[in-house]
Amino acid sequence: MTGEPDRPVPGHTIAIANQKGGVGKTTTAINLAAALAAAGKRLLVLDLDPQGNASTGLGIARAERRRGSYDVLSGTAALGDVAQPTEIPGLYVVPATEDLSGAEIELASLDRRVYRLRDALVRADEPAAWDYTLIDCPPALGLLTLNALAAADRVLVPLQCEFLALEGLSQLVRTVERVKRNYNQQLHIQGILLTMYDSRNRLSALVADDVRGYFRDKVFETVIPRNVRVSEAPSHGKPLLLYDHHCSGARAYMHLAGEMLSREEAA
Repeated sequence: MTGEPDRPVPGHTIAIANQKGGVGKTTTAINLAAALAAAGKRLLVLDLDPQGNASTGLGIARAERRRGSYDVLSGTAALGDVAQPTEIPGLYVVPATEDLSGAEIELASLDRRVYRLRDALVRADEPAAWDYTLIDCPPALGLLTLNALAAADRVLVPLQCEFLALEGLSQLVRTVERVKRNYNQQLHIQGILLTMYDSRNRLSALVADDVRGYFRDKVFETVIPRNVRVSEAPSHGKPLLLYDHHCSGARAYMHLAGEMLSREEAA
C-alpha cells in the first residue's frame, strides 16, 4: 500500500466510530477508557470530534485546551506534548480544540493527509506509554474519521437500539472495508456495542435480535442500558466510575472492559 508507514502503531488503537450521531460514541470512549484504566491498563483517549465532548466528559475544561488533536494532525505538536492527565490514574486525553472544526479543509491540502494521525502515533516519543489508544470519531465519514481508521487496528461500533439504527451500519462496514483495502490492511471491526437499550421497550429487543442475527459473534454480549446517570456524568466532567460507580451504566462498561480483555486473551 503506497505511503503506508512500515512501522506498526504501538499498542492497541481502537477507533470508536459511527457516522450517525447520538449513538453513544463519546460516552463509550470515556467510560470504556475509565474501565480499562481501572483494570490496570494505561489509556490515551484521542478526541477527534470538533464538539470536544470527550474532553469535557474527562474533566478538561475548554480554557485548559491550549493544544490538542488539531496540533497533532497539523504536525505542530507530538502526542506526548499535548496529552493531559485525568482524575483516573493511567488515563490521559488529547483534547479537541476549536481549531479542529476547520481541520477537514486544512488536511485536504497536506501531504499524507490520510496518515497524519497514524504518523503521529508511530512517532510517539514513548511508544509503550499506552496499552490502548481510543479515538473518539466525529459523527461523519470525513477526513478526520478516515485518519482514525487509517491509524487504528480495530473499530468499535456503538449502535443505538432504536428504529433505523441499522440503516447507516452497512455504509460504515463498506467504509471500513475500503479503508482496509486501500490504506490499512490491519483494520477490522472488533465489535458492535448495543447502546441505549431499554428493557421495557420491545423495539430494543427486536433491534438487538436483528443485529445479533446478522453480525453474530461480532456483537458484544454486553449491552449498555438507557440510564439517566450515563447522561448526567459528562456535565460533571467525570466518567461514570467517578460519578456513580454503582449505577447500571457504570457496571455495564466495567463488564464491557472485562469482555474485551477476555476476547483478547482467547484470541
